Amino acid sequence: RSDGTVVTWGGQRDDSPTGAGFVAIACGALHSVALRSDGTVVTWGGDSYFSQRDDAPTGDGFVAIACCAHHSVALRNDGTVVTWGGDSYF
Repeated sequence: RSDGTVVTWGGQRDDSPTGAGFVAIACGALHSVALRSDGTVVTWGGDSYFSQRDDAPTGDGFVAIACCAHHSVALRNDGTVVTWGGDSYF
């Protein structure tokens, strides 16, 4: 939404993020990732096998996010890339 809030539907509604300030969203097979305007990353959704939430990066300085079926990627403002999630299918 233009006010920076996230709207979700389907199976991931219960733990979707609240508040405003989101600038990007990416979706995997069972998980989602959002980027806040302050450069922090928020994850929600399926976590049974691929540690999408437990292994998500902390801190700020992120400028872009992307997801595939079972893994996620975030780009930091210094050009480094952080990846997390499943790697047994790639």
